[in-house]
Amino acid sequence: MTIEQLSVFIENKPGKLVEALELLSQAGIDLRALSLADTADFGILRIIVDQPSLALERLQAEGYLVRTNQVVPVSVGDKPGGLAAVLRILANNGIDVEYTYAFVAHASDMAYVILRVADNDVAVNVLKENGIALLTPAEMFG
Repeated sequence: MTIEQLSVFIENKPGKLVEALELLSQAGIDLRALSLADTADFGILRIIVDQPSLALERLQAEGYLVRTNQVVPVSVGDKPGGLAAVLRILANNGIDVEYTYAFVAHASDMAYVILRVADNDVAVNVLKENGIALLTPAEMFG
Protein backbone atom coordinates (compact mmCIF):
# COMPACT_ATOMS: atom_id res chain seq x y z
CA MET A 1 0.00 0.00 0.00
CA THR A 2 1.43 3.31 -1.04
CA ILE A 3 0.02 6.81 -1.15
CA GLU A 4 0.76 9.81 -3.33
CA GLN A 5 3.05 12.53 -2.02
CA LEU A 6 3.48 15.94 -3.59
CA SER A 7 6.84 17.70 -3.52
CA VAL A 8 6.41 21.43 -4.01
CA PHE A 9 9.37 23.71 -4.73
CA ILE A 10 8.93 27.00 -2.88
CA GLU A 11 11.07 30.13 -2.79
CA ASN A 12 12.85 30.54 0.54
CA LYS A 13 11.26 33.93 1.29
CA PRO A 14 8.90 35.09 4.05
CA GLY A 15 5.27 34.24 3.31
CA LYS A 16 5.86 31.77 0.47
CA LEU A 17 5.10 28.66 2.54
CA VAL A 18 1.86 30.06 3.92
CA GLU A 19 0.78 31.16 0.44
CA ALA A 20 1.01 27.57 -0.81
CA LEU A 21 -0.82 26.23 2.24
CA GLU A 22 -3.55 28.87 1.93
CA LEU A 23 -4.04 27.92 -1.70
CA LEU A 24 -4.68 24.33 -0.65
CA SER A 25 -6.98 25.43 2.16
CA GLN A 26 -9.05 27.63 -0.16
CA ALA A 27 -9.54 24.61 -2.44
CA GLY A 28 -10.87 22.55 0.48
CA ILE A 29 -7.83 20.26 0.48
CA ASP A 30 -7.05 18.60 3.82
CA LEU A 31 -3.39 18.47 4.75
CA ARG A 32 -2.47 15.29 6.63
CA ALA A 33 1.34 15.41 6.78
CA LEU A 34 4.15 17.66 5.73
CA SER A 35 7.89 17.98 5.74
CA LEU A 36 9.92 21.00 4.72
CA ALA A 37 13.60 20.93 3.75
CA ASP A 38 15.26 24.15 2.76
CA THR A 39 18.35 25.53 1.12
CA ALA A 40 19.44 29.15 0.79
CA ASP A 41 17.20 29.81 -2.22
CA PHE A 42 14.29 27.36 -2.11
CA GLY A 43 12.54 24.75 -0.01
CA ILE A 44 10.99 21.42 -0.84
CA LEU A 45 7.60 21.04 0.78
CA ARG A 46 6.57 17.39 0.89
CA ILE A 47 2.88 16.93 1.62
CA ILE A 48 0.26 14.23 1.95
CA VAL A 49 -3.25 15.52 1.19
CA ASP A 50 -6.70 14.00 0.82
CA GLN A 51 -7.08 15.17 -2.80
CA PRO A 52 -3.65 14.91 -4.42
CA SER A 53 -4.89 15.38 -8.00
CA LEU A 54 -6.73 18.58 -7.12
CA ALA A 55 -3.77 19.83 -5.09
CA LEU A 56 -1.43 19.18 -8.02
CA GLU A 57 -3.79 20.98 -10.41
CA ARG A 58 -4.21 24.03 -8.15
CA LEU A 59 -0.53 24.37 -7.30
CA GLN A 60 0.58 24.04 -10.93
CA ALA A 61 -2.07 26.57 -12.02
CA GLU A 62 -0.46 29.07 -9.63
CA GLY A 63 3.00 28.45 -11.09
CA TYR A 64 4.44 26.07 -8.51
CA LEU A 65 6.81 23.35 -9.66
CA VAL A 66 5.33 20.14 -8.25
CA ARG A 67 6.45 16.52 -8.47
CA THR A 68 4.51 13.50 -7.31
CA ASN A 69 5.71 10.13 -6.12
CA GLN A 70 4.51 7.18 -4.10
CA VAL A 71 5.54 6.76 -0.47
CA VAL A 72 4.85 4.11 2.17
CA PRO A 73 2.64 5.09 5.14
CA VAL A 74 3.63 3.00 8.15
CA SER A 75 2.07 2.53 11.57
CA VAL A 76 4.63 2.03 14.35
CA GLY A 77 4.32 1.54 18.08
CA ASP A 78 4.42 4.89 19.84
CA LYS A 79 7.09 3.82 22.30
CA PRO A 80 10.87 3.99 22.54
CA GLY A 81 12.37 1.99 19.68
CA GLY A 82 9.13 1.75 17.67
CA LEU A 83 10.52 3.42 14.55
CA ALA A 84 13.94 1.82 14.99
CA ALA A 85 12.34 -1.64 14.88
CA VAL A 86 10.66 -0.89 11.55
CA LEU A 87 13.83 0.61 10.08
CA ARG A 88 15.86 -2.40 11.27
CA ILE A 89 13.56 -4.74 9.31
CA LEU A 90 14.10 -2.67 6.17
CA ALA A 91 17.86 -2.46 6.70
CA ASN A 92 18.10 -6.21 7.28
CA ASN A 93 16.40 -6.68 3.91
CA GLY A 94 18.72 -4.29 2.06
CA ILE A 95 16.11 -1.53 1.71
CA ASP A 96 17.51 1.97 1.96
CA VAL A 97 15.26 4.71 3.35
CA GLU A 98 15.78 7.95 1.42
CA TYR A 99 13.87 10.03 3.97
CA THR A 100 11.13 9.79 6.55
CA TYR A 101 8.81 12.11 8.43
CA ALA A 102 6.11 11.64 11.03
CA PHE A 103 2.59 12.97 11.33
CA VAL A 104 -0.26 13.20 13.80
CA ALA A 105 -3.14 10.74 13.74
CA HIS A 106 -6.17 10.10 15.88
CA ALA A 107 -5.03 6.92 17.63
CA SER A 108 -3.22 7.47 20.90
CA ASP A 109 -1.06 4.36 21.07
CA MET A 110 0.44 4.51 17.59
CA ALA A 111 2.74 6.84 15.72
CA TYR A 112 2.73 7.19 11.96
CA VAL A 113 5.57 7.82 9.53
CA ILE A 114 5.98 8.28 5.82
CA LEU A 115 8.87 6.40 4.24
CA ARG A 116 10.44 7.12 0.88
CA VAL A 117 12.33 4.11 -0.44
CA ALA A 118 13.67 3.12 -3.85
CA ASP A 119 11.27 0.20 -4.36
CA ASN A 120 7.91 0.63 -2.65
CA ASP A 121 6.61 -2.82 -3.59
CA VAL A 122 9.57 -4.60 -2.03
CA ALA A 123 9.35 -2.47 1.13
CA VAL A 124 5.59 -3.00 1.45
CA ASN A 125 5.99 -6.77 1.12
CA VAL A 126 8.84 -6.93 3.63
CA LEU A 127 6.93 -4.81 6.14
CA LYS A 128 3.76 -6.89 5.78
CA GLU A 129 5.73 -10.15 6.10
CA ASN A 130 7.14 -8.81 9.38
CA GLY A 131 3.78 -7.81 10.82
CA ILE A 132 4.18 -4.06 10.34
CA ALA A 133 0.85 -2.31 9.74
CA LEU A 134 0.48 -0.02 6.74
CA LEU A 135 -2.14 2.68 6.66
CA THR A 136 -5.13 2.73 4.38
CA PRO A 137 -6.56 5.94 2.91
CA ALA A 138 -9.43 5.73 5.40
CA GLU A 139 -6.96 5.62 8.28
CA MET A 140 -4.93 8.47 6.79
CA PHE A 141 -7.84 10.79 6.20
CA GLY A 142 -10.53 9.26 8.47
